[in-house]
Amino acid sequence: MQSSRTHSSLREGTRLGLVVATTIWLWLAAVDSVVGQPFHTFAVLGGVALFTGVHYALNWLYAVLIVWAIHGAAREPSLVMGVGFGFVIIEFGFAMLTVLLSHLGLGELAWVRILGGNLVGATVASILLLRTHPLGRQIRAAEAQERE
Repeated sequence: MQSSRTHSSLREGTRLGLVVATTIWLWLAAVDSVVGQPFHTFAVLGGVALFTGVHYALNWLYAVLIVWAIHGAAREPSLVMGVGFGFVIIEFGFAMLTVLLSHLGLGELAWVRILGGNLVGATVASILLLRTHPLGRQIRAAEAQERE
């Protein structure tokens, strides 16, 4: 059994949240720049400073909760279904938010900006978790065993 320091939901979630939040922030800035509307998304969502603060806080909270749930799932495998269901619900919420924001100032590019950024963030989070977390190693080992 590994020490609690090795599996700190707060520490691991903070790292994950910062990486994902930065990735999404850069995605939004890049999309806005490419279409010739620098920081437009940030302005629609309250301004650069407010958006950045809220964005990082929410990503941190979400990441800590995800890592906490994954740690719980490692101890109690039935929680994996709950984690998966929660992920689907969050993604559905982002799709609905995208529809709303497409009518409130982001236009058709809301799908690229918001849902695209969310998918990029989810991909980065999945890759980080699968590569760095012991549960990811267990999943890869189970897949390898299944192929044998």
